Amino acid sequence: MTEDVDLLDDLLRLCAAAGAEPEVRHTLPDGRGGWEQAPVVLVGDDAVARCRGAARRRGVMVVGRGREAPDVWRRALEIGAEYVLRLPDSENWLVDQIANAAEGVGRPALTVGVIGGRGGAGASTLACALAVTAARAGQRTMLIDGDPLGGGIDVLLGGERAEGMRWPDFAHSKGRVGGGALEEALPALHGLRVLSWGRDDWVVIPPPAMRAVLAAARRLGGVVVVDLPRRVDEAVAEALAQLDLGLVVVPGELRAVAAAKRVVSMAGMVLDDLRVVSRGPYASGLDEQWVARAVGLPLAGEVPLERGLAAEQNVGEPPGGNTRGPLARFCAAFWEQALMAESANTPVAGGTS
Repeated sequence: MTEDVDLLDDLLRLCAAAGAEPEVRHTLPDGRGGWEQAPVVLVGDDAVARCRGAARRRGVMVVGRGREAPDVWRRALEIGAEYVLRLPDSENWLVDQIANAAEGVGRPALTVGVIGGRGGAGASTLACALAVTAARAGQRTMLIDGDPLGGGIDVLLGGERAEGMRWPDFAHSKGRVGGGALEEALPALHGLRVLSWGRDDWVVIPPPAMRAVLAAARRLGGVVVVDLPRRVDEAVAEALAQLDLGLVVVPGELRAVAAAKRVVSMAGMVLDDLRVVSRGPYASGLDEQWVARAVGLPLAGEVPLERGLAAEQNVGEPPGGNTRGPLARFCAAFWEQALMAESANTPVAGGTS
């Protein structure tokens, strides 16, 4: 609501960037109208006085351009505004708020990253199995491949030829990515959406692109699983910063434990909640508890050895696709515990086996 033509142009531009369709008013609407029903109300600092007497509601923001008027805070308090914003300084934040309202954002997705303690630890297999299991349980699920050297996680799901966008299509994303648009653009495999790497194009994902894509995925709610490389560069640090929980897959051997400690020292600088998932067979004298103690992290569980996994993948069965297999049972138990802890707003407990 404004009669400031320059401010209106700015706000219309920001609404377009957020994918929202605005309703423009110069005065309060009659009756209950748009004031009470709109998810967000943006009031130009020229129009605050005309809002006196309006019903108090959440989501009212007073917006102006350039220097702040001397009494703008007092007038904002009179109409119950939650924020007083100045453009252009607050543009990025305001676009996020408008887009959140347009998408009807609720609880963000429970976001779990999986990292190999050493090369070939089975992190990608576990990430796929976690995503497949969550989707089978009815969770809105997205699997994101954060490792450009991993060969493409869509291959593990048998979807390397599936239609949809890959990372090269998002490499130049700097602003906000719409959650719904992201979901619709990605290949749909086994009941979930997958963001993987292309077969031909080598691209470097800048940190802003990683931040924008993961933020969009999280806004959709449900579950997001991220398969991460062992190195931590700026883009991986952006991914780690958006995780609720990180799982480090560590085979039961001394060299794997030594390598995992180096991975943990780097990832732990960004993500506080890291946990060990141990994997057999174990060297003599080692077990899952010893591995977790040696790495210095809580034990999230032990990934059981599943014979015939490679043969199942050759016939199109993804990791975790066999509901009677030990890997699927492990993942189902993990999600039951993790989602229960999230709904109670408590840390995810360890001890899944």
